[in-house]
Amino acid sequence: MVSAHCRLCDSVLRHSVVDLGMSPPCEKILQAGEIDDVEEYFPLHVLVCENCLLVQLKNYIPAEDIFSEYGYFSSFSTSWVEHARRYVEMIVHRLDLDPDSLVVELASNDGYLLQHFLPLGVPVLGVEPAANVAKAATAKGIPTRVEFFGVETADRMTGEGLKADLIVANNVLAHVPDLNDFVGGIVRLLKPEGTVTAEFPHVQKLIEENQFDTIYHEHYSYYSLLTIETLAARHNLLLFDVEEIPTHGGSLRIYLAHAASGRSPSTRVTELLARERAAGLDSVETYADFEERARRTKRELVRFLIDAKEAGKTIAGYGAPGKGNTLLNYCGIGRDFIDFTVDRNPYKHGRFTPGMHIPILPVSAIDEAKPDYILILPWNLRQEIVAQMAHVAEWGARFIVPIPRVQVIDPREIAS
Repeated sequence: MVSAHCRLCDSVLRHSVVDLGMSPPCEKILQAGEIDDVEEYFPLHVLVCENCLLVQLKNYIPAEDIFSEYGYFSSFSTSWVEHARRYVEMIVHRLDLDPDSLVVELASNDGYLLQHFLPLGVPVLGVEPAANVAKAATAKGIPTRVEFFGVETADRMTGEGLKADLIVANNVLAHVPDLNDFVGGIVRLLKPEGTVTAEFPHVQKLIEENQFDTIYHEHYSYYSLLTIETLAARHNLLLFDVEEIPTHGGSLRIYLAHAASGRSPSTRVTELLARERAAGLDSVETYADFEERARRTKRELVRFLIDAKEAGKTIAGYGAPGKGNTLLNYCGIGRDFIDFTVDRNPYKHGRFTPGMHIPILPVSAIDEAKPDYILILPWNLRQEIVAQMAHVAEWGARFIVPIPRVQVIDPREIAS
């Protein structure tokens, strides 16, 4: 039986945020021989804890079933790699990292971030559970341990004499089912004066901008700064700084240190906590009206696609991200609407999206088919994608951005 208790504070979960129905695991893209097999579907029902305010899914799918082999390679997003490069330059300067330092990244993926430390002479170590993705990192010369991170892994690492000056945890907190074990491991691995930085989508943006498609089974939790403050205090960590950054539709970058380090919280921490309280994020009632807004966007998008198809228009997708599969399955958008989708990641080519079974092809398929509309599934990368695909204006194609509300972008208007 799936636990109905909060993964942070163990309180009983009583309050619903949004129920997106049943959906297959979003990264379970199918090979051609699998599309006739029975797929597993699990609930996408999000709840909020009345005690610590952690927004969360129940642990429907073990992390080992999701992350042991993974279809997402960070380096295929040019803008994300550039974001990582800028972060590395900033943090090396801010923390005075040098050849005597050690940077450990948790969920280091294909080395998209750690690669930028190498020319600066700062030693690095990645921890990545997906062997297929870690292989890409080691090919870049980035030492990578293939395992899940937690207290046991941290104790093994410290037993080998490893201690981190900087621990990076970008977009991994949401992916951790045993949250206290993960953070407990961070505490053990971090040097007494070390720093932790973590990035994650801000739940305030998720609610205010109707980002329901960022809900999927591998995202076990969704964070406010209020919840992060509670999480840090539970593990004798201090939340001493925060930055609001634009990635993934609006994210936070937090800075943590041991509580005994003597650091003081910046004004940015106190100001954002105050803004979250003013927005009502300290009350479970604030989360209650999110479901109807998600339903409204679903109706609006499906209505637009129906009208386009009735007018004889052709539609292709761009991207096959996790969020896209939530959108497709929740809205019931299959091949009756979208002929195919494309992706820059060769790992996905020739496969099919879970649930809706939309073929995933190379990006060049758009030039061959010349669709009238291109539905951008990773809408958080819409600027990058529209710039990359500006040439579709030659045959009059337009882009559809589904979130927060349906928006049509004509590349000819941008070019002019």
